[in-house]
Amino acid sequence: MHVEKLAAKIKLLILDVDGVLTDGGLYYDHQGNVTKRFNVQDGLGIKFAQQAGLQLAVITGLNHGAVENRIKELGITEYYPGQRKKLPFYEKLIQEKGLKPEEVAYIGDDWIDVPVMLKVGLPMAVCNAQPEVIGISKWVSKKPGGHGAVREAIAFLLDCQGLLENIWLEWAE
Repeated sequence: MHVEKLAAKIKLLILDVDGVLTDGGLYYDHQGNVTKRFNVQDGLGIKFAQQAGLQLAVITGLNHGAVENRIKELGITEYYPGQRKKLPFYEKLIQEKGLKPEEVAYIGDDWIDVPVMLKVGLPMAVCNAQPEVIGISKWVSKKPGGHGAVREAIAFLLDCQGLLENIWLEWAE
């Protein structure tokens, strides 16, 4: 089946954080505190998804205050931090939402994402993901993680669902 037809069925997009919503870098200040870098284009893409009715969730292997703050700021309520084994949270999430695997997309970048990616209807990867992750993906971004890849993925999904143009028009007013 063509990737566009798979994308047209998606009701839930699950995001990884490090290497997808961020560039994967760890930035240390002079006191040894770690911070993370997020892209505002990704944030606006998330707002587009929410406006279009595309559900969002975040399952991440790490638990970091900056990530939690950004997720809250973006209004994503399905947030599962500190989950090195993501598959149980994916299974719980789709059961609670009454979704089928073919109605779910997941965008990842590393081996920790593979178990969920093998279960969803549309596995997606950022272009700088590990080769094995790209190899199992049905869609790969042109932009790297943390540099607008999530916005690109959301635009692709909304376009395949016939929703993107209306979102653009609403934001252009």
